[in-house]
Amino acid sequence: MSDAVPLSDVTVWLSQQPADADGVGDRLFATLYDELRRLARSHLRHEDAGHTLSATALSHEAWFRLAAQTRTQWRNRGHFLAVASMMMRRILVNHELARRASKRAAELQPLTLSGLEQLALPADRDVVAVHEALLALEAVDARAAKVVELRFFGGLENDEVAEVLAVSLATVKRDWALARAWLHRELTAP
Repeated sequence: MSDAVPLSDVTVWLSQQPADADGVGDRLFATLYDELRRLARSHLRHEDAGHTLSATALSHEAWFRLAAQTRTQWRNRGHFLAVASMMMRRILVNHELARRASKRAAELQPLTLSGLEQLALPADRDVVAVHEALLALEAVDARAAKVVELRFFGGLENDEVAEVLAVSLATVKRDWALARAWLHRELTAP
C-alpha cells in the first residue's frame, strides 16, 4: 500500500464488522496485508525449507479464519496481529499433523526450526514438539506461553508484547527468561 493509514483508522475499522457493506473488510485487509505477510514469513522462517505453504497462502488462510471471527472484540492493530500470529501457528501445526497423518507408514522427518537458538533449544525440534511443549507451558503459566508465542512465532519485540498483553516490560522480560528455561528443559529431556 502506497499511503500509510493512520493507526486510529485501523483501530476503528477493527471495531466494525469486517464483512460490512462499506468495504471495511477490504480496506482492513489491504492495510494490514504487508504486516500479515511479514508475520507469515516470520513463521515460515522457523519451518523446513521444503514447506508446502507459502507466506501468501499462510497469510490468506489466517485472514479468512480471522474474518470469520464474529465474537472477537479487536482492541487495536497489535491485538489483531497477535491473534493473527497465533492463528498462523495453529495453521502450521495443523498442516504438519495432517502431513504426518497422511504418511503414517513412512518414517517421519522432523522440521528444522532455525530460530530455536532464541530459546536455546536443539535445532532438530519440530513444530509439533514445540507446540506440545507450549501447550504444557500454558497449563503451568499461560502468560509466559503467550510471551513465547508472540516473541518467537509472532516476531514481536518485548515492548510490543507488553502492549498486547497489557503488562510491564519487566514482566515480559521475566516471563521470557522463565519460558526459555522451561521449554529448554522440556524439549531437551530424553
